[in-house]
Amino acid sequence: MSYTALYRKWRPSTFQDVKGQDHIVQTLKNQIVSGRIGHAYLFCGTRGTGKTSVAKIFARAVNCENPADGSPCGQCPACRAILEGSSMNVVEIDAASNNGVENIRDIREQVQYPPTEGRYRVYIIDEVHMLSIGAFNALLKTLEEPPGYVIFILATTEVHKIPVTILSRCQRYDFRRIPAETIAARLKQVTETEGISIEDKAVTYLSKAADGAFRDALSLLDQCVAFHFGETLTYDNVLDILGAVDQTIFSRMFRAVIGGQTKDCILLLEEMVMQGRELGQFINDFIWYLRNLLLIQTAEDAAGLVDMSEENLRQLEEDGKLTDGSSLMRFIRILSELSNQLRYASQKRILIEIALIKLTKPQMEANIDSLLERIEQLEARVEEGIVPAGAFPAAGQVPGGAFNGASAGGALSGAALAGAGTEAAAAFAGNAGAAGVYPGGFSGAPAPAGGYPGTPETPPRQVAIPPAQLEDLNLIRNEWGNIIRQMGMSIRPSFRDTVVEPSGDSCLCIVFSDPINYAIGNRPSVIGSLERFVAEKYGKTIYFKTRQRETGERANTIYVSDEELKEKIHMDISIEEE
Repeated sequence: MSYTALYRKWRPSTFQDVKGQDHIVQTLKNQIVSGRIGHAYLFCGTRGTGKTSVAKIFARAVNCENPADGSPCGQCPACRAILEGSSMNVVEIDAASNNGVENIRDIREQVQYPPTEGRYRVYIIDEVHMLSIGAFNALLKTLEEPPGYVIFILATTEVHKIPVTILSRCQRYDFRRIPAETIAARLKQVTETEGISIEDKAVTYLSKAADGAFRDALSLLDQCVAFHFGETLTYDNVLDILGAVDQTIFSRMFRAVIGGQTKDCILLLEEMVMQGRELGQFINDFIWYLRNLLLIQTAEDAAGLVDMSEENLRQLEEDGKLTDGSSLMRFIRILSELSNQLRYASQKRILIEIALIKLTKPQMEANIDSLLERIEQLEARVEEGIVPAGAFPAAGQVPGGAFNGASAGGALSGAALAGAGTEAAAAFAGNAGAAGVYPGGFSGAPAPAGGYPGTPETPPRQVAIPPAQLEDLNLIRNEWGNIIRQMGMSIRPSFRDTVVEPSGDSCLCIVFSDPINYAIGNRPSVIGSLERFVAEKYGKTIYFKTRQRETGERANTIYVSDEELKEKIHMDISIEEE
């Protein structure tokens, strides 16, 4: 006797055998029990979810002589004839190969004759979206007013290709993807009955690889069993046969990408090639891994959304701490574009290598998210004390002599600080340096002696404020870059060109240069989130206002303590009115 494939052998024969489609099964059973049977049904959904199987069960149920709770008995002559394929009452048509007008005309002629036995003639048209426009038009009238003994069941995986005139004449049922745990339970039942020895971990992987299609799961199981016939089917065996990759490889690849280690990425890809892995599947699985990382970072209680072992989940959480959501979204974008290209590419490896170089070298992409990642990398290096070569001009090279001997004085010259004392010089450095005054707003560059563009050759204005206000101002200015970066991608781009200035007791004002960024940043929800973050992070209750910089406004104001300035530097000062 010839071998029967598992997906054919285990095709559901009753409604009770159909798994994962309870919402459809119960409705059809109720129609049979109540006698409210329609004349046209549309079953739509992805492959392997049970559309044709349910159609055949329904065809037997409506003709069954002794239905039990809406299900066919399987014992009466009508049920046996339909199961054996000898009944003239059930006609199954493949619209992919019978899609012409003449095929539909044949059906129209056949429906004129009532069934010789049984109650209904059932026409199951599979892949109905493949019918031509003429065939659809020929089907319309018959579909709208068929004889009372005729039922049409249309099945399709691409419902958007079916004309609205057809859809409006059918009862539509959407078949869902079958959950992985449901597939796994069914696979365990199949393997136990068939006497197949298999690891639970291998069953779990097969159920995930099926992507919601039970037929695919059985086909994959059949393939693996054939290769390792008579042996225990292990998780590693399944990976080898399906050309899949263990999650540890994705973790290694991810860490190499984060570290900018292009060579290590290429070597890992070479390892995948030498093992015979399917490169397209590798990229799709890597995208899914990055998706899980993004969920771990952004969603509360994400462990319930990520279906994996505790060991892999711990590894995922560790990897998620290595980068932020914006970088992960950039990685997913690049790899998703690559996945689309790989479908029709003859040189898949070259395209993947180019994508890996893009991931590790953001400077090779001229777009916003790559630029933001480069800035993040520079900021991280500066925080670690590694100043990139050429980031700051040497003394004496800035127009106007801004740094003539001053290490971080920003707008004041070395001579101006010469007699001020160490403490005052440090105060000026903290308030006028690159990171203190305009973090991120002017590319991190220190203020020239004459001020910023728009205020040429204008000496900085010194404004004295109360010590408590100066303390709050210095804290936020010194941490402004970190605050914006940790607040996340939602506000970071719009806060890149902002300046913080005092605005009264426990209140600071955020000054925006760009009107679009101002419109985004001045929303109450954003300001509220910023205030809560500062309170939690630094233990200070500071309120924030916002405004837009006016044209020609000075941008080199220096804020100092009134008492300190009087004590250390003997000069006239102006008191800013609140």
